[in-house]
Amino acid sequence: MELHVTPALTLLREHHLLDHTNKLTDFTATSVAYDSRKVTAGTLFFCKGNFLPKYLTMAREQGAVAYVAEQEYPEGGDLPAIIVKDEQEAMALLGAAFYGFPQDELTIIAITGTKGKTTTAYMADHILGRATDQHVALFSTLDRVLGNRPADRFKSDLTTPESLDLFHDMRAAVDNGMTHLVMEVSSQAYKKHRTYGLHFDIGIFLNISPDHIGRNEHPTFADYLHCKEQLLVNSGICLINAETAHLTDVYYTAKATTQPENIYLFARHGAAVQLPDGAAIDFEYRNDLEDLHESEFELAACSPKAQQLGIQGRYKTSVPGDYNEGNAVAAVISTALAGATAADAVATLDHVHIKGRMEMQKTRQHGTIYIDYAHNYASLKRLLAFLKRQTAAGKVTVVLGATGDKGISRRQGFGKALSEEHPDQIILTTDDPGFEDPMKIAREINSHIDHDQVGAVQYIMDRPTAIKAAIDSSSNGDIVVLAGKGEDPYQKINGVDTPYATDSKIAADYIDEIED
Repeated sequence: MELHVTPALTLLREHHLLDHTNKLTDFTATSVAYDSRKVTAGTLFFCKGNFLPKYLTMAREQGAVAYVAEQEYPEGGDLPAIIVKDEQEAMALLGAAFYGFPQDELTIIAITGTKGKTTTAYMADHILGRATDQHVALFSTLDRVLGNRPADRFKSDLTTPESLDLFHDMRAAVDNGMTHLVMEVSSQAYKKHRTYGLHFDIGIFLNISPDHIGRNEHPTFADYLHCKEQLLVNSGICLINAETAHLTDVYYTAKATTQPENIYLFARHGAAVQLPDGAAIDFEYRNDLEDLHESEFELAACSPKAQQLGIQGRYKTSVPGDYNEGNAVAAVISTALAGATAADAVATLDHVHIKGRMEMQKTRQHGTIYIDYAHNYASLKRLLAFLKRQTAAGKVTVVLGATGDKGISRRQGFGKALSEEHPDQIILTTDDPGFEDPMKIAREINSHIDHDQVGAVQYIMDRPTAIKAAIDSSSNGDIVVLAGKGEDPYQKINGVDTPYATDSKIAADYIDEIED
Protein backbone atom coordinates (compact mmCIF):
# COMPACT_ATOMS: atom_id res chain seq x y z
CA MET A 1 0.00 0.00 0.00
CA GLU A 2 1.20 3.52 -0.76
CA LEU A 3 -0.12 7.03 -1.38
CA HIS A 4 1.58 9.66 -3.53
CA VAL A 5 1.21 13.30 -2.56
CA THR A 6 -0.35 14.42 -5.87
CA PRO A 7 -3.51 12.23 -5.80
CA ALA A 8 -3.75 12.87 -2.05
CA LEU A 9 -3.94 16.63 -2.59
CA THR A 10 -6.35 16.18 -5.49
CA LEU A 11 -8.69 14.16 -3.29
CA LEU A 12 -8.60 16.77 -0.55
CA ARG A 13 -9.32 19.55 -3.04
CA GLU A 14 -12.27 17.66 -4.51
CA HIS A 15 -13.81 17.55 -1.04
CA HIS A 16 -12.91 21.18 -0.30
CA LEU A 17 -10.75 20.12 2.63
CA LEU A 18 -7.33 21.43 1.63
CA ASP A 19 -6.40 24.72 3.25
CA HIS A 20 -2.74 25.04 2.25
CA THR A 21 0.59 23.23 2.20
CA ASN A 22 4.02 24.17 3.45
CA LYS A 23 7.48 22.81 2.64
CA LEU A 24 5.87 20.43 0.20
CA THR A 25 8.05 17.79 -1.47
CA ASP A 26 7.31 15.05 -3.96
CA PHE A 27 6.79 12.22 -1.49
CA THR A 28 5.08 8.84 -1.44
CA ALA A 29 3.78 7.55 1.88
CA THR A 30 4.31 3.85 2.49
CA SER A 31 2.30 3.78 5.72
CA VAL A 32 -0.25 5.92 7.57
CA ALA A 33 -0.70 6.46 11.31
CA TYR A 34 -2.35 8.71 13.89
CA ASP A 35 -0.45 7.10 16.80
CA SER A 36 3.13 8.40 16.95
CA ARG A 37 4.26 5.13 18.53
CA LYS A 38 3.37 3.33 15.30
CA VAL A 39 5.26 5.65 12.96
CA THR A 40 8.00 4.12 10.80
CA ALA A 41 10.05 5.49 7.94
CA GLY A 42 7.76 6.73 5.16
CA THR A 43 4.67 7.29 7.33
CA LEU A 44 2.11 10.01 6.62
CA PHE A 45 1.23 11.15 10.16
CA PHE A 46 -2.17 12.56 11.20
CA CYS A 47 -2.39 14.98 14.14
CA LYS A 48 -5.82 14.07 15.50
CA GLY A 49 -7.94 13.76 18.59
CA ASN A 50 -6.04 14.15 21.85
CA PHE A 51 -3.00 15.34 19.93
CA LEU A 52 -0.02 16.94 21.67
CA PRO A 53 2.78 18.66 19.70
CA LYS A 54 5.34 16.32 21.24
CA TYR A 55 3.70 13.47 19.32
CA LEU A 56 4.66 15.19 16.08
CA THR A 57 8.24 15.50 17.30
CA MET A 58 8.25 11.75 17.98
CA ALA A 59 6.74 11.01 14.56
CA ARG A 60 9.34 13.17 12.79
CA GLU A 61 12.20 11.51 14.68
CA GLN A 62 10.86 8.05 13.76
CA GLY A 63 10.80 8.77 10.03
CA ALA A 64 7.46 10.38 9.17
CA VAL A 65 7.49 11.68 5.60
CA ALA A 66 4.83 14.40 6.11
CA TYR A 67 2.01 15.36 8.44
CA VAL A 68 -1.66 16.31 8.12
CA ALA A 69 -3.17 18.74 10.62
CA GLU A 70 -5.53 21.67 10.99
CA GLN A 71 -2.62 24.01 11.75
CA GLU A 72 1.13 24.13 11.33
CA TYR A 73 3.34 23.08 14.23
CA PRO A 74 6.97 24.14 14.81
CA GLU A 75 7.58 20.56 16.00
CA GLY A 76 7.13 19.48 12.39
CA GLY A 77 10.51 20.97 11.49
CA ASP A 78 11.20 20.53 7.78
CA LEU A 79 8.43 17.95 7.31
CA PRO A 80 5.96 18.76 4.53
CA ALA A 81 2.75 20.03 6.14
CA ILE A 82 -0.68 19.40 4.64
CA ILE A 83 -3.07 21.75 6.42
CA VAL A 84 -6.76 20.83 6.18
CA LYS A 85 -10.08 22.25 7.30
CA ASP A 86 -11.15 19.06 9.08
CA GLU A 87 -8.46 16.60 10.08
CA GLN A 88 -10.85 13.70 10.80
CA GLU A 89 -12.51 13.99 7.39
CA ALA A 90 -9.13 14.25 5.70
CA MET A 91 -7.87 11.18 7.54
CA ALA A 92 -10.90 9.15 6.42
CA LEU A 93 -10.47 10.16 2.78
CA LEU A 94 -6.72 9.60 2.66
CA GLY A 95 -7.00 6.39 4.67
CA ALA A 96 -9.44 4.95 2.15
CA ALA A 97 -7.15 6.01 -0.70
CA PHE A 98 -4.03 4.55 0.95
CA TYR A 99 -5.72 1.17 1.36
CA GLY A 100 -7.03 1.18 -2.21
CA PHE A 101 -10.69 1.92 -1.44
CA PRO A 102 -11.45 -1.59 -0.12
CA GLN A 103 -15.11 -0.70 0.45
CA ASP A 104 -15.61 -0.84 -3.31
CA GLU A 105 -14.74 -4.55 -3.23
CA LEU A 106 -17.26 -5.45 -0.50
CA THR A 107 -21.04 -5.62 -0.28
CA ILE A 108 -21.65 -3.80 2.99
CA ILE A 109 -24.61 -4.01 5.35
CA ALA A 110 -24.39 -1.25 7.96
CA ILE A 111 -26.54 -1.12 11.10
CA THR A 112 -27.39 1.69 13.50
CA GLY A 113 -29.80 2.00 16.41
CA THR A 114 -29.81 2.72 20.11
CA LYS A 115 -30.27 -0.95 20.85
CA GLY A 116 -30.09 -4.19 18.88
CA LYS A 117 -27.11 -3.42 16.60
CA THR A 118 -24.93 -6.28 17.81
CA THR A 119 -27.71 -8.87 17.81
CA THR A 120 -28.76 -7.88 14.28
CA ALA A 121 -25.14 -7.91 13.10
CA TYR A 122 -24.50 -11.43 14.40
CA MET A 123 -27.72 -12.73 12.86
CA ALA A 124 -26.91 -11.15 9.51
CA ASP A 125 -23.36 -12.49 9.71
CA HIS A 126 -24.62 -16.04 10.24
CA ILE A 127 -27.10 -15.82 7.37
CA LEU A 128 -24.57 -14.35 4.95
CA GLY A 129 -21.96 -16.83 6.10
CA ARG A 130 -24.09 -19.63 4.73
CA ALA A 131 -25.02 -17.69 1.60
CA THR A 132 -21.39 -16.83 0.73
CA ASP A 133 -19.67 -20.01 1.92
CA GLN A 134 -18.16 -18.09 4.86
CA HIS A 135 -16.87 -15.11 2.87
CA VAL A 136 -18.28 -12.47 5.21
CA ALA A 137 -16.44 -10.12 7.57
CA LEU A 138 -17.96 -8.74 10.77
CA PHE A 139 -17.21 -5.44 12.52
CA SER A 140 -19.21 -5.40 15.76
CA THR A 141 -19.11 -4.06 19.28
CA LEU A 142 -17.92 -7.47 20.47
CA ASP A 143 -15.70 -8.86 17.73
CA ARG A 144 -13.91 -7.95 14.54
CA VAL A 145 -13.72 -10.83 12.09
CA LEU A 146 -11.52 -10.25 9.04
CA GLY A 147 -11.30 -13.82 7.77
CA ASN A 148 -11.71 -17.47 8.68
CA ARG A 149 -8.44 -18.09 10.52
CA PRO A 150 -8.29 -17.78 14.33
CA ALA A 151 -5.81 -14.92 13.90
CA ASP A 152 -8.40 -13.00 11.89
CA ARG A 153 -10.78 -12.70 14.87
CA PHE A 154 -10.16 -10.33 17.77
CA LYS A 155 -12.04 -8.27 20.34
CA SER A 156 -13.24 -4.82 19.33
CA ASP A 157 -12.24 -1.74 21.27
CA LEU A 158 -14.75 0.56 19.55
CA THR A 159 -18.09 -0.18 17.89
CA THR A 160 -16.84 1.70 14.83
CA PRO A 161 -13.06 2.22 14.89
CA GLU A 162 -11.01 5.19 13.74
CA SER A 163 -11.05 5.57 9.97
CA LEU A 164 -7.46 4.39 9.41
CA ASP A 165 -8.17 1.23 11.40
CA LEU A 166 -11.49 0.79 9.63
CA PHE A 167 -10.02 0.89 6.13
CA HIS A 168 -7.01 -1.19 7.22
CA ASP A 169 -9.38 -3.92 8.40
CA MET A 170 -11.52 -3.68 5.27
CA ARG A 171 -8.38 -4.18 3.15
CA ALA A 172 -7.38 -7.16 5.29
CA ALA A 173 -10.86 -8.65 4.84
CA VAL A 174 -10.70 -8.24 1.08
CA ASP A 175 -7.20 -9.73 0.96
CA ASN A 176 -8.54 -12.67 2.98
CA GLY A 177 -11.14 -13.32 0.28
CA MET A 178 -14.15 -11.79 2.03
CA THR A 179 -16.84 -10.51 -0.34
CA HIS A 180 -19.37 -9.16 2.19
CA LEU A 181 -19.15 -7.10 5.36
CA VAL A 182 -21.66 -6.64 8.18
CA MET A 183 -20.81 -3.70 10.41
CA GLU A 184 -22.29 -1.71 13.26
CA VAL A 185 -22.10 2.05 12.87
CA SER A 186 -22.28 4.16 16.02
CA SER A 187 -23.51 7.73 16.25
CA GLN A 188 -20.00 8.66 17.37
CA ALA A 189 -18.65 7.34 14.08
CA TYR A 190 -20.50 10.16 12.34
CA LYS A 191 -19.90 12.69 15.09
CA LYS A 192 -16.15 12.04 14.78
CA HIS A 193 -16.21 11.60 10.97
CA ARG A 194 -14.78 8.09 11.18
CA THR A 195 -16.96 6.98 8.28
CA TYR A 196 -16.67 10.18 6.23
CA GLY A 197 -16.97 9.41 2.53
CA LEU A 198 -18.00 5.82 3.14
CA HIS A 199 -21.07 4.58 1.25
CA PHE A 200 -22.97 1.45 2.26
CA ASP A 201 -24.94 -0.89 0.03
CA ILE A 202 -27.64 -1.45 2.67
CA GLY A 203 -28.26 0.70 5.73
CA ILE A 204 -30.46 -0.46 8.62
CA PHE A 205 -32.06 1.96 11.09
CA LEU A 206 -33.40 -0.07 14.02
CA ASN A 207 -34.57 2.48 16.58
CA ILE A 208 -33.75 5.68 18.44
CA SER A 209 -34.12 6.59 22.11
CA PRO A 210 -32.17 8.99 24.34
CA ASP A 211 -28.64 7.70 24.94
CA HIS A 212 -25.03 8.87 24.57
CA ILE A 213 -26.08 12.40 25.50
CA GLY A 214 -23.72 14.33 27.73
CA ARG A 215 -20.20 15.63 27.92
CA ASN A 216 -17.77 14.02 25.46
CA GLU A 217 -20.67 12.66 23.38
CA HIS A 218 -23.78 14.32 21.93
CA PRO A 219 -24.82 17.68 23.40
CA THR A 220 -28.51 17.13 22.59
CA PHE A 221 -30.90 14.42 21.46
CA ALA A 222 -31.34 16.29 18.16
CA ASP A 223 -27.60 15.94 17.52
CA TYR A 224 -27.74 12.24 18.41
CA LEU A 225 -30.64 11.65 16.02
CA HIS A 226 -28.94 13.63 13.25
CA CYS A 227 -25.78 11.54 13.54
CA LYS A 228 -27.76 8.29 13.54
CA GLU A 229 -29.64 9.34 10.41
CA GLN A 230 -26.43 9.94 8.46
CA LEU A 231 -26.18 6.20 7.88
CA LEU A 232 -29.35 6.39 5.77
CA VAL A 233 -28.03 9.40 3.86
CA ASN A 234 -25.00 7.30 2.93
CA SER A 235 -26.77 4.04 1.96
CA GLY A 236 -27.97 2.84 -1.41
CA ILE A 237 -30.86 0.84 0.09
CA CYS A 238 -32.48 1.82 3.39
CA LEU A 239 -34.24 -0.58 5.76
CA ILE A 240 -36.16 1.09 8.59
CA ASN A 241 -37.99 -0.34 11.59
CA ALA A 242 -41.27 1.58 11.30
CA GLU A 243 -41.83 1.25 15.05
CA THR A 244 -38.93 3.57 15.77
CA ALA A 245 -39.57 6.87 17.48
CA HIS A 246 -39.27 9.90 15.17
CA LEU A 247 -40.21 7.76 12.16
CA THR A 248 -41.26 10.73 10.01
CA ASP A 249 -37.93 12.46 10.52
CA VAL A 250 -36.03 9.22 9.88
CA TYR A 251 -38.04 8.32 6.78
CA TYR A 252 -37.73 11.72 5.13
CA THR A 253 -34.01 11.76 5.84
CA ALA A 254 -33.72 8.49 3.92
CA LYS A 255 -35.99 9.78 1.15
CA ALA A 256 -33.84 12.87 0.66
CA THR A 257 -31.07 10.79 -0.92
CA THR A 258 -32.74 7.44 -1.72
CA GLN A 259 -35.51 6.63 -4.18
CA PRO A 260 -38.71 5.38 -2.49
CA GLU A 261 -38.41 2.01 -4.24
CA ASN A 262 -35.13 1.49 -2.36
CA ILE A 263 -36.61 2.24 1.06
CA TYR A 264 -38.13 -0.71 2.96
CA LEU A 265 -40.21 -0.45 6.13
CA PHE A 266 -41.03 -3.29 8.52
CA ALA A 267 -43.11 -3.53 11.69
CA ARG A 268 -44.75 -5.97 14.05
CA HIS A 269 -48.31 -6.91 13.02
CA GLY A 270 -50.77 -4.67 14.82
CA ALA A 271 -48.18 -2.11 15.91
CA ALA A 272 -49.46 1.43 16.25
CA VAL A 273 -47.36 3.01 13.52
CA GLN A 274 -47.93 6.56 12.29
CA LEU A 275 -46.67 6.35 8.71
CA PRO A 276 -45.38 9.45 6.90
CA ASP A 277 -47.25 10.55 3.79
CA GLY A 278 -46.43 8.29 0.87
CA ALA A 279 -44.89 5.54 3.02
CA ALA A 280 -46.19 1.97 3.36
CA ILE A 281 -45.21 -1.09 5.36
CA ASP A 282 -43.31 -3.59 3.21
CA PHE A 283 -42.96 -6.39 5.78
CA GLU A 284 -44.98 -7.38 8.83
CA TYR A 285 -44.04 -10.02 11.34
CA ARG A 286 -46.19 -11.83 13.86
CA ASN A 287 -44.97 -13.56 17.01
CA ASP A 288 -45.94 -17.24 17.17
CA LEU A 289 -43.92 -18.49 20.14
CA GLU A 290 -41.49 -17.13 22.66
CA ASP A 291 -39.82 -18.57 25.71
CA LEU A 292 -36.50 -18.22 27.48
CA HIS A 293 -34.65 -20.21 24.83
CA GLU A 294 -36.07 -19.30 21.43
CA SER A 295 -38.81 -17.53 19.55
CA GLU A 296 -40.73 -18.09 16.34
CA PHE A 297 -42.29 -15.52 14.05
CA GLU A 298 -44.13 -15.37 10.75
CA LEU A 299 -42.84 -12.84 8.21
CA ALA A 300 -45.31 -11.51 5.63
CA ALA A 301 -44.42 -9.53 2.50
CA CYS A 302 -46.95 -6.71 2.08
CA SER A 303 -45.70 -4.89 -1.03
CA PRO A 304 -44.74 -6.07 -4.52
CA LYS A 305 -41.07 -5.17 -4.00
CA ALA A 306 -41.09 -7.10 -0.72
CA GLN A 307 -42.68 -10.12 -2.36
CA GLN A 308 -39.95 -10.17 -5.00
CA LEU A 309 -37.39 -11.03 -2.30
CA GLY A 310 -39.15 -14.35 -1.64
CA ILE A 311 -38.52 -14.40 2.12
CA GLN A 312 -42.03 -14.54 3.53
CA GLY A 313 -42.51 -17.49 5.86
CA ARG A 314 -41.84 -18.84 9.34
CA TYR A 315 -38.53 -18.36 11.17
CA LYS A 316 -37.13 -19.58 14.45
CA THR A 317 -34.35 -17.81 16.33
CA SER A 318 -32.25 -19.07 19.22
CA VAL A 319 -31.81 -15.56 20.62
CA PRO A 320 -34.71 -15.24 23.10
CA GLY A 321 -36.83 -12.20 23.72
CA ASP A 322 -39.74 -10.86 21.70
CA TYR A 323 -37.78 -7.63 21.34
CA ASN A 324 -35.12 -9.57 19.41
CA GLU A 325 -37.59 -10.66 16.74
CA GLY A 326 -37.39 -7.24 15.13
CA ASN A 327 -33.61 -7.64 15.00
CA ALA A 328 -34.03 -11.02 13.33
CA VAL A 329 -36.45 -9.53 10.78
CA ALA A 330 -33.94 -6.80 9.95
CA ALA A 331 -31.26 -9.46 9.46
CA VAL A 332 -33.47 -11.58 7.19
CA ILE A 333 -34.52 -8.67 4.98
CA SER A 334 -31.10 -7.03 4.73
CA THR A 335 -29.29 -10.24 3.86
CA ALA A 336 -31.91 -11.03 1.23
CA LEU A 337 -31.18 -7.64 -0.30
CA ALA A 338 -27.51 -8.65 -0.26
CA GLY A 339 -28.17 -11.96 -2.06
CA ALA A 340 -29.09 -14.48 0.65
CA THR A 341 -32.20 -16.65 0.52
CA ALA A 342 -34.95 -17.59 2.95
CA ALA A 343 -33.33 -21.02 3.21
CA ASP A 344 -30.09 -19.42 4.38
CA ALA A 345 -31.95 -17.61 7.16
CA VAL A 346 -34.01 -20.62 8.22
CA ALA A 347 -30.89 -22.79 8.42
CA THR A 348 -28.88 -20.37 10.56
CA LEU A 349 -31.07 -18.13 12.74
CA ASP A 350 -31.72 -20.86 15.29
CA HIS A 351 -27.95 -21.41 15.78
CA VAL A 352 -26.91 -17.85 16.63
CA HIS A 353 -25.30 -17.36 20.04
CA ILE A 354 -24.16 -13.91 21.10
CA LYS A 355 -21.86 -13.60 24.08
CA GLY A 356 -23.31 -11.52 26.88
CA ARG A 357 -26.78 -11.28 25.32
CA MET A 358 -29.45 -13.06 27.37
CA GLU A 359 -27.04 -15.67 28.69
CA MET A 360 -28.66 -17.91 31.28
CA GLN A 361 -26.98 -19.85 34.08
CA LYS A 362 -29.10 -22.27 36.08
CA THR A 363 -28.14 -23.13 39.65
CA ARG A 364 -29.29 -25.82 42.02
CA GLN A 365 -29.94 -23.63 45.03
CA HIS A 366 -29.64 -19.98 43.99
CA GLY A 367 -32.20 -19.48 41.25
CA THR A 368 -31.39 -18.52 37.66
CA ILE A 369 -28.84 -15.93 36.62
CA TYR A 370 -29.25 -13.84 33.47
CA ILE A 371 -26.32 -11.92 31.98
CA ASP A 372 -27.16 -9.25 29.45
CA TYR A 373 -25.50 -6.18 27.95
CA ALA A 374 -28.62 -4.06 28.68
CA HIS A 375 -27.02 -0.68 29.22
CA ASN A 376 -29.72 1.98 28.85
CA TYR A 377 -33.36 2.60 29.72
CA ALA A 378 -34.92 0.91 26.73
CA SER A 379 -32.82 -2.26 26.81
CA LEU A 380 -33.06 -2.70 30.60
CA LYS A 381 -36.82 -2.17 30.64
CA ARG A 382 -37.37 -4.65 27.81
CA LEU A 383 -35.14 -7.23 29.44
CA LEU A 384 -36.84 -7.04 32.85
CA ALA A 385 -40.33 -6.98 31.33
CA PHE A 386 -39.56 -10.05 29.21
CA LEU A 387 -38.14 -12.01 32.14
CA LYS A 388 -41.16 -11.19 34.28
CA ARG A 389 -43.49 -12.45 31.54
CA GLN A 390 -41.52 -15.62 30.94
CA THR A 391 -40.74 -16.72 34.48
CA ALA A 392 -42.68 -17.42 37.62
CA ALA A 393 -39.94 -15.51 39.37
CA GLY A 394 -39.81 -15.22 43.09
CA LYS A 395 -37.44 -12.47 44.15
CA VAL A 396 -35.84 -10.44 41.33
CA THR A 397 -32.40 -8.97 42.01
CA VAL A 398 -30.72 -6.58 39.58
CA VAL A 399 -27.00 -5.79 39.66
CA LEU A 400 -25.90 -2.81 37.58
CA GLY A 401 -23.85 0.35 37.34
CA ALA A 402 -23.40 3.07 34.72
CA THR A 403 -20.46 4.22 32.66
CA GLY A 404 -18.43 7.27 33.56
CA ASP A 405 -17.58 10.17 31.25
CA LYS A 406 -20.22 9.18 28.69
CA GLY A 407 -23.85 8.11 28.41
CA ILE A 408 -24.74 10.40 31.32
CA SER A 409 -28.45 10.16 30.48
CA ARG A 410 -28.35 6.41 31.16
CA ARG A 411 -28.29 7.06 34.89
CA GLN A 412 -31.71 8.62 34.85
CA GLY A 413 -32.88 5.95 32.39
CA PHE A 414 -31.80 3.15 34.72
CA GLY A 415 -33.68 4.74 37.59
CA LYS A 416 -36.79 5.02 35.45
CA ALA A 417 -36.62 1.42 34.16
CA LEU A 418 -36.09 0.02 37.65
CA SER A 419 -39.01 2.05 39.00
CA GLU A 420 -41.29 0.81 36.24
CA GLU A 421 -40.34 -2.88 36.47
CA HIS A 422 -40.23 -3.15 40.30
CA PRO A 423 -37.35 -5.53 41.14
CA ASP A 424 -37.22 -6.75 44.72
CA GLN A 425 -33.55 -5.97 45.24
CA ILE A 426 -31.15 -3.61 43.48
CA ILE A 427 -27.39 -3.69 43.95
CA LEU A 428 -25.70 -0.62 42.48
CA THR A 429 -22.07 -1.23 41.61
CA THR A 430 -19.24 -0.23 39.27
CA ASP A 431 -19.47 -0.50 35.49
CA ASP A 432 -16.83 1.43 33.50
CA PRO A 433 -16.34 4.49 35.72
CA GLY A 434 -13.63 6.08 33.61
CA PHE A 435 -12.36 9.15 35.44
CA GLU A 436 -15.49 9.46 37.62
CA ASP A 437 -16.13 8.24 41.16
CA PRO A 438 -18.22 5.06 40.83
CA MET A 439 -20.03 5.77 44.10
CA LYS A 440 -21.09 9.17 42.77
CA ILE A 441 -22.45 7.48 39.64
CA ALA A 442 -24.34 4.92 41.73
CA ARG A 443 -25.86 7.61 43.95
CA GLU A 444 -26.99 9.47 40.85
CA ILE A 445 -28.78 6.36 39.56
CA ASN A 446 -30.38 5.92 42.97
CA SER A 447 -31.62 9.51 42.96
CA HIS A 448 -33.80 8.66 39.95
CA ILE A 449 -35.33 5.51 41.48
CA ASP A 450 -38.86 5.70 42.90
CA HIS A 451 -38.23 3.86 46.16
CA ASP A 452 -41.94 3.25 46.66
CA GLN A 453 -41.87 1.01 43.57
CA VAL A 454 -38.81 -1.15 44.26
CA GLY A 455 -37.36 -3.25 47.03
CA ALA A 456 -34.10 -2.69 48.86
CA VAL A 457 -31.29 -0.71 47.23
CA GLN A 458 -27.71 -1.15 48.34
CA TYR A 459 -24.26 -0.09 47.19
CA ILE A 460 -21.41 -2.57 46.64
CA MET A 461 -18.74 -0.88 44.57
CA ASP A 462 -16.63 -3.98 43.92
CA ARG A 463 -18.50 -5.61 41.03
CA PRO A 464 -17.45 -9.25 41.70
CA THR A 465 -18.50 -8.83 45.35
CA ALA A 466 -21.83 -7.36 44.21
CA ILE A 467 -22.46 -10.34 41.92
CA LYS A 468 -21.66 -12.80 44.71
CA ALA A 469 -23.92 -10.95 47.15
CA ALA A 470 -26.81 -11.13 44.69
CA ILE A 471 -26.31 -14.87 44.27
CA ASP A 472 -25.98 -15.43 48.02
CA SER A 473 -29.31 -13.70 48.65
CA SER A 474 -31.19 -15.75 46.04
CA SER A 475 -32.97 -19.08 46.37
CA ASN A 476 -34.66 -21.49 44.00
CA GLY A 477 -37.32 -19.72 41.97
CA ASP A 478 -35.51 -16.38 42.18
CA ILE A 479 -33.70 -14.63 39.35
CA VAL A 480 -30.55 -12.51 39.31
CA VAL A 481 -30.02 -10.07 36.45
CA LEU A 482 -26.44 -8.93 35.80
CA ALA A 483 -26.87 -5.95 33.49
CA GLY A 484 -24.56 -3.74 31.49
CA LYS A 485 -21.25 -5.58 31.08
CA GLY A 486 -22.17 -8.79 29.29
CA GLU A 487 -18.93 -10.51 28.25
CA ASP A 488 -16.78 -7.39 28.42
CA PRO A 489 -13.37 -8.51 29.80
CA TYR A 490 -12.27 -5.01 30.84
CA GLN A 491 -13.34 -2.17 33.08
CA LYS A 492 -12.33 1.33 32.01
CA ILE A 493 -10.84 2.90 35.15
CA ASN A 494 -8.95 6.21 35.09
CA GLY A 495 -8.17 5.86 31.41
CA VAL A 496 -6.91 2.27 31.70
CA ASP A 497 -8.57 -0.88 30.31
CA THR A 498 -8.33 -2.92 33.49
CA PRO A 499 -8.72 -6.71 33.01
CA TYR A 500 -12.03 -8.00 34.33
CA ALA A 501 -13.07 -11.65 34.51
CA THR A 502 -16.54 -10.92 32.94
CA ASP A 503 -19.87 -11.19 34.71
CA SER A 504 -20.44 -14.63 33.21
CA LYS A 505 -17.21 -16.12 34.54
CA ILE A 506 -17.51 -14.53 37.96
CA ALA A 507 -21.03 -15.88 38.38
CA ALA A 508 -20.20 -19.35 37.03
CA ASP A 509 -17.06 -19.72 39.14
CA TYR A 510 -18.88 -18.63 42.28
CA ILE A 511 -21.74 -21.05 41.71
CA ASP A 512 -19.21 -23.84 41.27
CA GLU A 513 -17.58 -22.81 44.53
CA ILE A 514 -20.69 -22.62 46.71
CA GLU A 515 -22.66 -25.47 45.14
CA ASP A 516 -19.79 -27.93 44.68
